[in-house]
Amino acid sequence: MKPLIERLKAEEHLDVQSLEMWHNPENAAKMKEYDKGLCGGVPFFFNTETGKHICGGTDYDTLKQWAIGK
Repeated sequence: MKPLIERLKAEEHLDVQSLEMWHNPENAAKMKEYDKGLCGGVPFFFNTETGKHICGGTDYDTLKQWAIGK
């Protein structure tokens, strides 16, 4: 998913944060806060502006729609 996130940043000028979960307890806690039982794993995408989420891997177009809030 990292190449797709980097593409979003470069082509669409969107700010998508990537947080490392395995070795960072603060990020893991943040994921649990946003996840609320929706996915339970990574990759997990959560749009803090719309509340929409994506569980698991996805294609570029779906990721873009999620990132722009559609």
